[in-house]
Amino acid sequence: MSTRQIELKKENIMEIKIGKTSGFCYGVNNTVKKAEEEIENANEVIYCLGELVHNKEVTGRLEKRGLKIIDNLNDSGGKTIIRAHGVQKEIYEEAQKRNIELVDLTCPNVLKIHNIAQEYEAKNYYIFFIGEKKHPEVIGTYSFCGVNSTIISNIEEVKWAIQNLEKSKLRKLLIISQTTYNLEKYKDIVKQIKERTRRNIEIEEKCTICLATEQRQKETEELSKEVEVMIIIGGKKSSNTNKLYEISCKNCKNVIFAENKKDIENEKERISQFNKIGIMAGASTPKESIDEIVQILEKEKLLKI
Repeated sequence: MSTRQIELKKENIMEIKIGKTSGFCYGVNNTVKKAEEEIENANEVIYCLGELVHNKEVTGRLEKRGLKIIDNLNDSGGKTIIRAHGVQKEIYEEAQKRNIELVDLTCPNVLKIHNIAQEYEAKNYYIFFIGEKKHPEVIGTYSFCGVNSTIISNIEEVKWAIQNLEKSKLRKLLIISQTTYNLEKYKDIVKQIKERTRRNIEIEEKCTICLATEQRQKETEELSKEVEVMIIIGGKKSSNTNKLYEISCKNCKNVIFAENKKDIENEKERISQFNKIGIMAGASTPKESIDEIVQILEKEKLLKI
């Protein structure tokens, strides 16, 4: 965690703390770097099935360089990138039938869950997949879980999921999760599952929340308890960034969700009222976005490097 200070008055010091885990995680960095290489070396249009990552700054920059984002393989006219969140199993099969070359840039942690799901489905396990139903990672991963599976988005759905398990007559259960799910909520859901599930059910739990997400959430929790205002930087569609916002709101009375520098411009007066500022950014947030916001604070003499 880096700290920067400016003396506003002799008796008043403004301090900003930037989370050391802020910005691109390994998976996103790898995906963006390889996408840039594909664009650079291409002699034709490169397509991407869905937004490469959930950050408008990143996707906007890549689109300017020639990446064409599509919603359906029907719109593909050539080599097509699979984004960091991954896609449904059926997409691979469809691309093969239509001779569409895929560049699979799915995060390695997500691919790992795909493999786990397929392995345990083959061993006749019922699968509880903890995650947000509409999130692209969850939609993609769930397609690898087979028919004997249920997505659990919140603790209220545990009872319904267990009813589905009992109807299946299977006696083995696997619990996995979305890589960016809230760690504390995950633990609460798993606890409920274990308390409600019959003793004759064999339960195997694999916490598939990625380490980078876990570390970022823990640092956000600690940081949000130390400051007067938290600034969370990242895309509004980003699951992991939204989790950081939720965690911050539990521990800090003043939290600002900034997708870009314009959002901070509108909050400058509010921010200037505080002496201790915390900054954390999501896994799809580029370093440039963090630097831009710091520069705005510096320009307004709210912060001096």
